[in-house]
Amino acid sequence: MTGAVEAPVGRLESRLRAARDRGRKLLVPYVTGGLPGWERVVEACAAAGADAIEVGIPFSDPVMDGPTIQEASERALRAGATPPAIVDALADLDTGGVPLVAMTYYNVVFRQGHERFAAALARVGVAGAIVPDLPLEEVGPWAAAADAAGVETVLLAAPTASDERLVRICARSRGWVYGVGLLGVTGERSELAASALAMARRLKAVTDKPVLVGVGVSTPEQAAEVAAVADGVIVGSALVRRLLEGGGPEVAGRFVAELRAGLDGA
Repeated sequence: MTGAVEAPVGRLESRLRAARDRGRKLLVPYVTGGLPGWERVVEACAAAGADAIEVGIPFSDPVMDGPTIQEASERALRAGATPPAIVDALADLDTGGVPLVAMTYYNVVFRQGHERFAAALARVGVAGAIVPDLPLEEVGPWAAAADAAGVETVLLAAPTASDERLVRICARSRGWVYGVGLLGVTGERSELAASALAMARRLKAVTDKPVLVGVGVSTPEQAAEVAAVADGVIVGSALVRRLLEGGGPEVAGRFVAELRAGLDGA
């Protein structure tokens, strides 16, 4: 079992804390790496008001993700996307200082090796990593390698977690704490789940780290609703769907700007 050892605040968390403390609600969009034009999409999201951007490194069995991001991952893999190529491409993106966070599954990390993968992310300036299928009890070796490389490992907190477990997740998480808004896989929802607000309240009660809620946050209105309790939101499927439908950087930037406006009016 991993210990609940606090560490110095890294640059990702420092940036998000500073924005939060100024009264800003945080916005983290998700983009699947390897889709056509994904690099310019990431840059457009940064220009439109994102506070950090998750870049998905496709994997053939994305167990946390619903049909939209599964389809995006499959398209990227069919187009020849590989983890090293996507990581290397991150070095050349102009995000204006908006930090990037790699999101992938543990098979990708394990195959490359903890230290090697962490070093690769650090080399291209990636600030954080999310490995959703690596639970708290097993995250220690990867998280130690990431800490040593200066890469902040964001942990997920599920609605089913006990209060005691939430405390340990928050202590080990770096960058922010990812509150999972509902049971199930990622995807758009017509209404915000009540569990998203409950998750935000529970996490805010036990940590001062930035608390962002994702999974099932799909519209500016839903983003504003959850951000009234949480420090911000993560939006993935709603953005990726627009990309799968043929939208490019302009469409992505417009949607992120709409989310930003919703949060700023919250």
